[in-house]
Parts: sequence; structure tokens; C-alpha cells
Amino acid sequence: MKARYTYRIYPNRLQQDKLAQVFGCVRVVYNDALALVKAKPEGEKWPSNAELQKLVITQAKRTEARDWLSSVSVVPLQQSVQDLGVAFKNWFAALKGQGKAKFPRFKKRSHEQSARFTARGFSLLNGKLVLAKMGLFKVQWSRELPSEPSSVTIIKNTSGQYHASFVVEIEQKSVEPLRPSIGIDLGIKVFAFPSVGEPILAPDYSKLDRRIRRLQKRMARQVKGSNRRTATRLKIAKLHLKIRNIREDFLHKTTTKLIQENQLVSLEDLNVSGMVKNRKLSRAISRQGWREARTMLESKAAQYVNRAVTVISRWEPTSQLCSDCGFKWGKVDLSVRSILCISCGAEHDRDKNASQNIEKSGRLMSDSKETLREHKSSLLAILDDASSHKVEQQLGLFA
Repeated sequence: MKARYTYRIYPNRLQQDKLAQVFGCVRVVYNDALALVKAKPEGEKWPSNAELQKLVITQAKRTEARDWLSSVSVVPLQQSVQDLGVAFKNWFAALKGQGKAKFPRFKKRSHEQSARFTARGFSLLNGKLVLAKMGLFKVQWSRELPSEPSSVTIIKNTSGQYHASFVVEIEQKSVEPLRPSIGIDLGIKVFAFPSVGEPILAPDYSKLDRRIRRLQKRMARQVKGSNRRTATRLKIAKLHLKIRNIREDFLHKTTTKLIQENQLVSLEDLNVSGMVKNRKLSRAISRQGWREARTMLESKAAQYVNRAVTVISRWEPTSQLCSDCGFKWGKVDLSVRSILCISCGAEHDRDKNASQNIEKSGRLMSDSKETLREHKSSLLAILDDASSHKVEQQLGLFA
């Protein structure tokens, strides 16, 4: 399976200028291709990726307005058009109800910049990265690459840092789990309540958040396009990056531990997009990174042998059932944190009880999927036997 390994790179001043030129060319090619597609009359067939590459790269280089495209490698330009094709593919899938991708938008200079090089556009030489028409780049190797990379994406974030993201092939890891399953109830004040063990506390972002708000107020009073506004925007971007790095480090460590220690991890399908519409809770919910944690769990489960992640329905009454006897007491106000079951007399912590119910529902879903899979495989075996028997009969007729 494929995975990404990302490292920090430190280009010098000349290399930064060359990368800025590559990013600009990639952005222009992408925007030109998108403009051509949007200019097509309704009902007319859109051009393919090959046709777009011919129009916005090959033919554009021959014009006076785009002749500077020849100064950079053609590889990231071609990949830019490929990325637009993937964006349209995701959008078409979203129209059919598969995913939530939106119609592609034009790239902006002020946003994160990137350029992807395939194997014919880069190489590794004596621990340094060699990019076509740009030379050697110093890489901060924090860990070794497990295999030869098939592509590399050079990224410049909004705070001015450069990274190289390699795509490599990795093998599944085999680690014996400590438990067969666990249920996770995600929260705001406490990040997660596992059905087994202590609550998992998230990092405190309040100090950094206050600094961001103060700088945003300052930037709102500054003149657009001024140097002071640009400096303030850069400070805000660096603080956002710091929060993001802290959150990603916490989520990576937490999800890795959950996957290594448990064979099955069960979560609840939360309506995050609806929950963030609450103005009082939207900032706190966004800071937690629930969707990011779920994505990490699912990707890391695929990296380990015999691991699975189950997502139960958001309509399951996990906070309305007793995890011991199954008695349903109904909806309880959020201010009530401890519940006494009138059926069995057990006293439950609200979140701990919900996580235990999530674990039970996840096990039932996993067992039902396994039963269905076994039923399908046995049915296919019966059909194969029946078809082979029919073939034998037909062969007997011609004997």
C-alpha cells in the first residue's frame, strides 16, 4: 500500500526564486485549464486531460503571453492538469452522492503552493533531493524512506515553510493487539472517552487562540496591501500552523496507540458540519479535529494486519441506554453527567456509558459484516459447484 512521508526542506534564496517560478507556472496552467472548461457552452463535451495539456502547455509555450512556461520542467505542469482531472472526477462522484467534493476553484497566490514531480522529474543523490531544472535541495531527514519514492510534492505553506512529501510503498505491520475491541466517544472538553481506560485529554489551545484573535483585530484595522498588514497576516499564519502541528502530533500519537492496542475501534458518525453551525461551540469543535482523527484511524488500520475501524450510525441512542442491562431511560439534559439506572441500579458516567454502548454496537456491526461475507463466499462456492457440474453434464453429452 502507498503512504506519504513528509520532510522539511531548506532552499536557499536562488532556489526559493526558482520554486516561486514553478509554483506560479503550475498555478497559471491549472487556472488556464479550468477557465477553458468553464468557457465551454452547456451541453458541449469537455476536453480530456490530454487535450487540455496540449492547449495550456504545448501550444501555450509557442505564444508570447505564455512563452515563459518553457523555463520550468514540464513534469509539474502536466501533473497540475492531472490534478484538475481528479478534482472534476471527485466532483462528479459527489453529484452521485459519493463524497462531498465541490466544483474546482481557481488557485490563488496567497494560498498554499505545491508542485508535484513524478519519477522522471526528481531523484535522490547522496541524501539530497534533485529536482529537474533546479538542482540539489537540502532535506531534513527525520526518518528513512521505507522504499524508493514514486513521486514527490514540494509544498510551501502560508507561513513560508517548505516541505517535500514523498509517496512510497509500505508493507503491513504485524502487532498483537492487547484488546479485541474498544469504543470511543468523542467530546469537546475531553477529546475522547474510551470504553476501557482513562479519558484522553486534548492539548490546550486557548493561549494561542487568544493571540490569534488579538492579531486578527489588529489586521482588520490595517490598510489592505500594506507591509504591516502582510507582516500581521504572516504572524497569524504561523500561529495557525503551530496549533495545527500540535493537534496533528497529538492525533497521530493517540490514533497509533488505539490501533496498535485494539483489534477493532468503534466510533460514532458525528454530524460535524451541522454541529459547527452552533456559534458558541464551533471554534471548540473545529479545534478538536474529530474528522481528522477518524481519517487517521482508518488509514492506520489499513497499515496493520487484522485491524478494523467501525463507524456506527449517528442515530444510535448510545447515551440513552444502560450499558449493563440495556434499559432505555430516554433523552437526558447535557448538564447531567452521571446517570443512575432505575432497572439494575448501576450508576454510570454519561460519556463512559456512551463509549461502552458504542463498543457493543461496533462489535455487532463487525460480526454481521463477517457473517454476510461468509454467506456470500459460501454462496459463490455453491454456484461454482453448480456451474462446474453443469459443464460436466454438457461435456458428457458430447463424449
